[in-house]
Amino acid sequence: MVGDMAFEGFNDIVWLSAAIAFVGTIAIMLLLFPFCHVLGLVDHPQGRKDHDADTATTGGVAMFLAITATALGTLQLGAPLWSFLGAGLLLIVTGWLDDRYDLRWWWRIAIQVGAALILVYGGGVRIEQIGPVFGAGAESLGALSLPLTVLATVGLVNALNMIDGVDGLAGTLVLATLLMVLMAAGYSGNGMLVQRVLMPIGALLGFLAFNFRFPGRARAAAFMGNSGSALLGLTVAWSCFRLTQNEGHPVSPVLALWLAPVPVIDCLVLIVRRLMAGRSPFSADHNHIHHIMRDAGFGPASTAIGLSVFTLICGLVVGQCLRWNIAEPLLLSAYGVLLLVWFGITAKRAWGVALFRTARFWSRSPSRSLVQGDGAPARHHG
Repeated sequence: MVGDMAFEGFNDIVWLSAAIAFVGTIAIMLLLFPFCHVLGLVDHPQGRKDHDADTATTGGVAMFLAITATALGTLQLGAPLWSFLGAGLLLIVTGWLDDRYDLRWWWRIAIQVGAALILVYGGGVRIEQIGPVFGAGAESLGALSLPLTVLATVGLVNALNMIDGVDGLAGTLVLATLLMVLMAAGYSGNGMLVQRVLMPIGALLGFLAFNFRFPGRARAAAFMGNSGSALLGLTVAWSCFRLTQNEGHPVSPVLALWLAPVPVIDCLVLIVRRLMAGRSPFSADHNHIHHIMRDAGFGPASTAIGLSVFTLICGLVVGQCLRWNIAEPLLLSAYGVLLLVWFGITAKRAWGVALFRTARFWSRSPSRSLVQGDGAPARHHG
């Protein structure tokens, strides 16, 4: 993934698409702010939410509208992109209803399954092979293709929702993931995906202009809401499927595991721990990795930056390992080791806090030095 990249189809229109999505997201956010209370796009500080003022949740709607307008205005849409927009619209509406009326979890899951089926049957976007993970040739999934595609899509949607508990965190994590998808697509010559993935990158940058804690900003000016986290999960799923399931521009499916390690591993570990404790996997707690980092003294901005840098390191190192022909079963085993380490860090909270305090000390207290005002309370979800 590192090296000379043949960005086929990387032209002025592509740059224009990214710029339009960026400016469009900012413009739509500004247009929606006066109407957020009327539309029910507001997150109120109550229950386990620690933010201290009503905050607009216009990010998801703004990003989706900007991506849709950009795609319709600048690109030739094929079935895969139409399916993404259709599934995205379904999740955006559901997320808005969930923010407003707190839908039952089984309704959300059922609709997320429907969105995954739109990708499969509307655009032919699915997981069909998993590469030589067992040491032989590429493993074709056959009848398992559909359920694994649905499981991966629903899993990513919920993983991004669960990790969206700190200002700027979900957005910067997905930005890191999409930047690596962009590099991998360019390296493999998949110019079509390069064009497509630049739109959500532009939209994310526009949203982060309101959501990230920059110097002088004590808290986020807007959230993405459940609609936004669902859209980001769908975007990661669609992008990784299009990257690794492309016969014309093959990229190892093992790489996809390492492009979004933080939300996926954090979600898997917490689900296992909740089930072991006899609780619902959808119950809320403060055992996410960002909660442990908060207890160790990291603020929202440094948490987002630190975990995003970790994401980039994981993806770039594994990408380089694949270029060096490191056996894919070894890379899959390394992922399993990371899962176990993550489980240990979150299971023994004192150990995790001590580990992150040490990291914070050696990085010269990034929670104070990287971003001003970073020590303010983080926003917490389930």
